[in-house]
Amino acid sequence: MSPRRLAELTSPAVAALPPHGIAVLPVGAVEQHGPHLPLLTDLLVAETLAADAVAAHGDEHELWLLPPLACTKSNEHAWAAGTLWLGAATLMAVVHDLGRSVANTPLRKLVFLNGHGGNSALLNVCARELRLDFGLATFVMHPSLPPDQGGVSPAEELGTGIHGGKDETSLVLHLRPDLVRMDLATRNVPQRLAGFEHVRFGGPVSFGWSSDDFGTDGTLGDPTLATAGHGAALYAGMLRQAGEAFAEIARFAHGRP
Repeated sequence: MSPRRLAELTSPAVAALPPHGIAVLPVGAVEQHGPHLPLLTDLLVAETLAADAVAAHGDEHELWLLPPLACTKSNEHAWAAGTLWLGAATLMAVVHDLGRSVANTPLRKLVFLNGHGGNSALLNVCARELRLDFGLATFVMHPSLPPDQGGVSPAEELGTGIHGGKDETSLVLHLRPDLVRMDLATRNVPQRLAGFEHVRFGGPVSFGWSSDDFGTDGTLGDPTLATAGHGAALYAGMLRQAGEAFAEIARFAHGRP
């Protein structure tokens, strides 16, 4: 049996889990990531980080890893062959049903470890609905905060390194170098967005977009700057941050002060 994978338990074993246990659901995506990265990039990062974090901190915080949710809300990449996506309403219905299933176990906390920024807004809505409908304590966390939601983008990418750029390519070079085609990596940094103070990725004014609005290969950033060493450093920081986050989730409780 792999460490702390809920699906490898028997039903009676799940029924005997302690109520302070935490279910961890990796949420990824299967979508284009330019000509150089695999479709499963977001799924790879979310699933690997969730498994490593649960293995490292599961005994301490009673973490239980759920099977990953692979295909999610990726229609901003639907123009590209290979993208597999669910509509917003479908994804929310699926997540609601999974949350209801978790609520049928003794576990009272559910964490979405989300590797795809396009899911974030919907997962935050789902988290509140699951709290209201089933009394679960629900949380949405990311391997790192996406740049289009205020996270850091490398300076060389002028705030547009949100998809298949330096950091994401470096992570896959670290985790699965056999899946990366660096010979096909090209810089795609929309210079025209750099001068906007408000209307920009991660700015105070958001905007609807499709990944082919800014270039033809689906990359937003500069993957030519990526290295496996940079990816290893990023991943170590993600794992450390995940451990800190799970420690806080374990002691978090609703209620009046």
